[in-house]
Amino acid sequence: MMHWSPQLKAMVRRIVRGRDGVLADGEFAVPDWDAYQMDIHRPFDPIEAPDVEHRVVRSALAALVESGILASADYDTQRFDAMRAIVRERFDVPWTAITPRVQRLIYAINAIHRPAVMVAAGIFCGNTFISNAGAAIGPGAVYKARVLVGLEIDPIEAARAERNVRAIDDSDAVRIVAADAVAFCAGFADPIDLLYLDADDANGRGKAIYVDILNAAWGKLQPGGLLLAHNSVNNASQMQDYFAFVRDPVNCRASVNVVLDGEGLEVSVR
Repeated sequence: MMHWSPQLKAMVRRIVRGRDGVLADGEFAVPDWDAYQMDIHRPFDPIEAPDVEHRVVRSALAALVESGILASADYDTQRFDAMRAIVRERFDVPWTAITPRVQRLIYAINAIHRPAVMVAAGIFCGNTFISNAGAAIGPGAVYKARVLVGLEIDPIEAARAERNVRAIDDSDAVRIVAADAVAFCAGFADPIDLLYLDADDANGRGKAIYVDILNAAWGKLQPGGLLLAHNSVNNASQMQDYFAFVRDPVNCRASVNVVLDGEGLEVSVR
């Protein structure tokens, strides 16, 4: 049996999948997405050289521009580095599935889109929240938001998220709420410019709850508003109803499954 070294496997991936990723049939995937792995309990440990991470995310942003989801692929990388550094220093993160690539991608999307109102559902300890909101608060801020909402159904984790975020910025724009995301979004009055989804259903349906949250928020999501749905790869089977909705051009102008790691992020524009 032929033994394939890691270097040979990487070379074959690049040949088959392209050096910096390929956009095709509503999916952008980088060649090493299935080899890129993070210890969820050590999310700040380096996985690859910073320039490689930057190049990978830049390629994903370019694919989102090509798809008509983003207007630009440019963001302030120094501000992002400042945000990442202070999160590493001050946040209490027991574990996270947000890899460094996806953290950078989420930040960049928010920094480019600049949502006045951002709602993040399922923020756990606040790491997913700051990946979004960090473009508007703290040392990573590149614009001023009006409302930044973080929803977490577990009150203990919501309190942890509040402590973490307040260790970086005490902005009045931030609202960390211990609440069910479906009920909260149904009663939320403000227009939404970006909705981030990372919640799990309390009754065992997992990420199938995404479509319920989306339906509750849909009437508030502005034309041109963005939807970011984490776990579009590893929990794809639970997200089929969500995919059917956002990939229908009647509902969203464009939707791309961005595959930088084994988790995935579906990015859609209304």
